[in-house]
Amino acid sequence: MAQRTARKSQRLKLGFMSSRLIETEGEQPIFSTRAHVFQIDPNTKKNWVPTSKHAVTVSYFFDSTRNVYRIISLDGSKAIINSTITPNMTFTKTSQKFGQWADSRANTVYGLGFSSESNLSKFAEKFAEFKEAARLAKEKSQEKMELTSTPSQGGAVKRNVLSVNKPVKKKESAPGDLQSPLTSESINGTDDERVTPDTPQHTEARAEPSQNALPFSHSSSSINKHWEAELAALKGNNAKLTAALLESTANVKQWKQQLAAYQEEAERLHKRVTELECVSGQTTAIKSQKTELNQTIEELESALKAKEEELERLKAEVQSANEFQSQKESLALKLQDTESKNRTLEAQLSDLEQRLESSQQEREAFRKSLRSLLELLDSKIFELTELRDTLAKLLEGS
Repeated sequence: MAQRTARKSQRLKLGFMSSRLIETEGEQPIFSTRAHVFQIDPNTKKNWVPTSKHAVTVSYFFDSTRNVYRIISLDGSKAIINSTITPNMTFTKTSQKFGQWADSRANTVYGLGFSSESNLSKFAEKFAEFKEAARLAKEKSQEKMELTSTPSQGGAVKRNVLSVNKPVKKKESAPGDLQSPLTSESINGTDDERVTPDTPQHTEARAEPSQNALPFSHSSSSINKHWEAELAALKGNNAKLTAALLESTANVKQWKQQLAAYQEEAERLHKRVTELECVSGQTTAIKSQKTELNQTIEELESALKAKEEELERLKAEVQSANEFQSQKESLALKLQDTESKNRTLEAQLSDLEQRLESSQQEREAFRKSLRSLLELLDSKIFELTELRDTLAKLLEGS
């Protein structure tokens, strides 16, 4: 009894230390529940693979520093779920006690088996709530980015192009940047609260994924939605870049006209200086005018050099826009490939469902024939019993 009390106090200390660590990192738990955790088989993409031997604690966390929501679960010291909620994610209930969602950053599909339907409903409600919060946070950040990246003439065009390219770089961030210092005791609870594998709840929750062993259509549709959202974002960025390039082209034409005017003015001033030197006899007034004209020519030459540098920069921006267009076309090809694979998988799924239905019909017909044979056998046995009783009575009477 004393050892058990000591272990319990140690667990409480560990939980307190881990919660303090989470708070210092800017993340705090919002909602927690217990469930069996599964992941889709990366080889077959059809069967579920259990990642926990027993029910573990699955928690929603909010990172106030980055303004993101995450789903985290630990089994011992191993992180079995570390998924950041994005507006493109969808949580799907595949049965009364089982649900799943696809994480494109982790390149997997997570599944959760709950002990009751109410726990599944609460988890799904929280998922939808935090998904909407993530969408609003993303819209606010995009609005702030658009306000700070308003295009203008000169150097402001470059800042606009860089701000447009920022969301694309953000999507390429690695999933490993989302790790947080958590401990198993603060997430999974104590040993007294865990559900052992021998309990009926574990058997029932582990039996759910076998009835939902073909969830890849949901994962492929989620990946398809992700590619569509990314393509839409790329189209929007392309439209912004096109507008910036049109504005830059108009500015380039205007600057060319100004450069031509500056060159004509410089030539005229040179001629004027030559005429003044020939006509006048090197007077002080003419020297001062010559000095002023020379300063004006130097200023015009410096302005011409600056305009040439601006033209080179705009050429580089046009080249980067062409590269961005090629990236968009490659992503469109990837999306078409994903859609064709999705249609193939849907056809395979429908074929398997038809086979299952036909096998069930054959099994039902076999059961009906067996019942009829059993009824016939019962009647024959009953007749034989009556015949035996009659023969026995005849023997006794004789």
